[in-house]
Amino acid sequence: MFLPTTPEEVSQLGWDRLDVILVTGDTYIDSPFIGAAVIGKVLLAAGFRVGIIAQPATESGEDIARLGEPLLFWGVTGGSVDSMVANRTAGGRKRRTDDYTPGGHNTRRPDRAVLVYSNLIRSHFKETRPIVLGGIEASLRRVVHYDYWANRLRRSILFDAKADYLLYGMAEHSVVELARTLRAGEDPRSIPGLCYAGRDLPPDCLELPSFNECERDRTVFIQMFHAFYRNNDPLRARPLAQRQDSRYLIQNPPSPLPTTAELDRVHGLEYEREAHPYYARQGEVRALETIRFALVTHRGCYGECNFCAIAVHQGRTVTWRSRASILAEAEQLAAHPRFKGIIQDVGGPTANMYGFECAKKLRRGGCPDKRCLFPKVCPHLPVDHGPQLSLLRDLRRIKGVRKVMVASGLRYDLILADRRNGVNYLRELIRHHVSGQLKIAPEHTEEHILARMGKPGPDSLLRFRELFMDLNEQEGRRQFLTYYLIAAYPGCTQQDMRQLRRFCVENLKLLPRQVQIFTPTPSTYATLMYVAEQDPWTGAPCFVEKSDARRDRQKAVLAPENPPAGDLARKPGVGKRKGGR
Repeated sequence: MFLPTTPEEVSQLGWDRLDVILVTGDTYIDSPFIGAAVIGKVLLAAGFRVGIIAQPATESGEDIARLGEPLLFWGVTGGSVDSMVANRTAGGRKRRTDDYTPGGHNTRRPDRAVLVYSNLIRSHFKETRPIVLGGIEASLRRVVHYDYWANRLRRSILFDAKADYLLYGMAEHSVVELARTLRAGEDPRSIPGLCYAGRDLPPDCLELPSFNECERDRTVFIQMFHAFYRNNDPLRARPLAQRQDSRYLIQNPPSPLPTTAELDRVHGLEYEREAHPYYARQGEVRALETIRFALVTHRGCYGECNFCAIAVHQGRTVTWRSRASILAEAEQLAAHPRFKGIIQDVGGPTANMYGFECAKKLRRGGCPDKRCLFPKVCPHLPVDHGPQLSLLRDLRRIKGVRKVMVASGLRYDLILADRRNGVNYLRELIRHHVSGQLKIAPEHTEEHILARMGKPGPDSLLRFRELFMDLNEQEGRRQFLTYYLIAAYPGCTQQDMRQLRRFCVENLKLLPRQVQIFTPTPSTYATLMYVAEQDPWTGAPCFVEKSDARRDRQKAVLAPENPPAGDLARKPGVGKRKGGR
């Protein structure tokens, strides 16, 4: 069933009032890929009456007031993407399209949606129930952070939104605990994964430098971010406190990582895999094309790329679903009336991190002084593609399934590090799970920039490319590699882009089309480099290109008039790419 979004639907369920009302910047897609839908279904399964208001109009109270006032709390999220990233390009221009809006036109999601929706609620419901922030926009802006579009540091979004609580991370466990606590009339301020405003410092907390201190001194901001980042592991984290004005932002340690059984339960809930009819009537929702018949296998990422926020939001420890749970969901997909035989993706933040993790990390938390994949794959990480190989084979055997795609990005250094199953895994992808092209993300090829990204060097890229081409030759296939690259990353100059171009022409035999300009997003080390203009670990100066025109010129180095179409594995430079990003 869909969560109700109109008073008529609430009445049809026999409910006189809702316990929780969720407000989201996306349209309402009932899918395990959509955070608001998952949170709503988890609360519903726990016995709470939940409604949802998607993309409410902000010029009146007609939308925000149509379900009345909840008994327990309002849940506010900007949606699946930070609203500023969803709405603005790297150059600050307004995006014309939005895949999460009916009709595809970017006309429904306001900039800083979390702030706008919180203010909208308070303007129409005075002295209302608690407003609780969640989702990636709130999660990554929960402490003092740099806002690229305002070009300044901002306070915690909890304070700017004048909200009561903030749940960070994926929050399925903490949101149920919060609802139960509020229903019992108890104090929720000890719940893991929760932030709140307080006058006093809690015991045993680590006090971060204040907003004013960070604003005055970028070196202090760097020190603050180091402490914040180190305290994101549930097994190691301390409570954090940071003065914002006359009060402190108090962050409790993260919720425990979900077990396999807990992930299975979340994905075993009933999802319609459609846009709610109330919103579907307004136009096609493009996001459904890629998520309706896709499968999530795991959560978290031990890659920790410095430009990516997954490690902060989902965690740097990977947890995964059972094979039985994934296969059961695949059988549901095969029975869907719209299913045409193709599972569009099997993966997670990175496809090939399913089914293995460092035993020490699972027991004691992540290492505070080193990473799993950088500068090279840690020998204590038991890299094994065997579990995913077995899963993919079982998925192919399901009645009604013609093709199983692996469309999520891959870490090719993990494939190279797996001496037992790495080659077999790649061969299986080439045989069964690649439709013309395989996506990888080297991001750059200059060693000093890759080091600032936390990415492997170019040698592993060339080794992987050679292996991919050899296996394609053996299998009699003509497959492409699609490379994703970043221009204007901290440390990157115009000369570095020319070196990247030369590398691509000489070694990859093409100029990749998938090039994006670096966008500083909250709570990443790359953004810290951008704002501080120094290496956050050594203090060495770091060149940062901040001119929009020169950032565009960096990207243009890889944008000739008639670029080659793609990288053919058997004969580089021959043939045409199919599909696109």
